[in-house]
Amino acid sequence: MRSARTTTLTLLGSGALALTMMVSPAGAAPGGGQGGGQEQAVAKHAAAQTKAEQASVRAYWTADRMKNATPRELKGPGTNKGKPGGGTSSAKAVRATPQPELGKVFFTLGGTDYVCSGTATTSANRDVVTTAGHCLNEGPGSYATNFAFVPAYDNGARPHGTWVAETLYAPSSWVNSGDFNHDVGFAVMAEQGGQSLTDVTGSYPIGFNKGYGLTFEAFGYPAAKPYNGQDLWKCSGVAGRDTRGTNDHRLPCSMTGGSSGGGWITSGTLNSVNSFGYRGEKDVMYGPYFGDVAQSVYSTAANS
Repeated sequence: MRSARTTTLTLLGSGALALTMMVSPAGAAPGGGQGGGQEQAVAKHAAAQTKAEQASVRAYWTADRMKNATPRELKGPGTNKGKPGGGTSSAKAVRATPQPELGKVFFTLGGTDYVCSGTATTSANRDVVTTAGHCLNEGPGSYATNFAFVPAYDNGARPHGTWVAETLYAPSSWVNSGDFNHDVGFAVMAEQGGQSLTDVTGSYPIGFNKGYGLTFEAFGYPAAKPYNGQDLWKCSGVAGRDTRGTNDHRLPCSMTGGSSGGGWITSGTLNSVNSFGYRGEKDVMYGPYFGDVAQSVYSTAANS
């Protein structure tokens, strides 16, 4: 074991359902994902710490439970205002070839089994999976249990096994207030057979403070209609910037719930994740800016 301003958004889930997001107190607009003080604090949560607990999680995720897991979503009232940011893309997702660095994330919250997407990430401990914050903590609320990562999942196949989270990390600004500027999380996976995750899967390096206007490939396993969650998909394009209340990237993309947490890759580097969409704005994905806050949380997880 390793030692108040609101705007209405929708998490990536079936039915495009809305929630209310706390961005920041009035007069304290977020700074491109930079943050300071408490905003940069790291929240840590122990998951499956013992070999017995880890074996129990692996046994829990049967093929049927994986197939029937629900795309992660939250619900709430309201309407959004404001002009969308820019960005260019065909918006239409296309099928992608499965790769071991990318996979599905499974977890339980409030007695319900959910599914997201994740990326095996280069790290000192070689065991980090990057996903969305809302895939490991309700923001605010409970942490996920039974958290597992299946690399290169493909129509039920698990060619590289099922990896279980030992510890979960997220920005305190997500865990305490659900700030979508910082909807990112890092799971440190337990070793299996003396091997670390990325020894088996390989990994994407992660980058921070790379600016806006980047060309991304956004990957994920969308499970809400018209997708079925069994295949890897991707969207490609130049991302714009959100103008309605977050500092997130904006990428036209048709992926739906289940793709949450899937990695955004630019020039071979992981630099955001699928996070949310605005109600009433079809086929657009938003992903958090990876600034100082994300870097602080990642560094803690990577060196744990």
